[in-house]
Amino acid sequence: MHLNQPLLAALVAWLMAQALKLPLEYWHTGEWHFEILFSSGGMPSSHSALVAGLAWGFGLHSGFATNEFAVAVVLAMIVIYDATGIRRAAGEQARVINRLLRELAAGHPPKEEELRELLGHTPLQVAAGTLLGILVAWVLWSGFLQRLL
Repeated sequence: MHLNQPLLAALVAWLMAQALKLPLEYWHTGEWHFEILFSSGGMPSSHSALVAGLAWGFGLHSGFATNEFAVAVVLAMIVIYDATGIRRAAGEQARVINRLLRELAAGHPPKEEELRELLGHTPLQVAAGTLLGILVAWVLWSGFLQRLL
């Protein structure tokens, strides 16, 4: 059976990033927040891990001078820009709006659910996700797992 290594690297990196969020969130807050397994935002960035695993997987599998690698790098750049720029700004705006609503509603029962604040990523979260994606692609490409099993 022939596996699509770039796709496998992307999916494994994404799953690993999502799985790492739970213990890292517990370490950071001292509380278990299982909902983080099914949400965007947090450490490490699973979106960055996904696109970095895909791009690096293409580079290792097809070559770093190929069109596939170029397209995957451009896709990664768009996703990473979105995570650190647009979605992070939206999360910060949600935080301000929630604070204003709490201040306005002081003494009154809340009428609406708060806006979700954890939307984007810090540069460190994106870097961690990107490195995880590259590492997963390299481990799969190198055959390191086959030698262990």
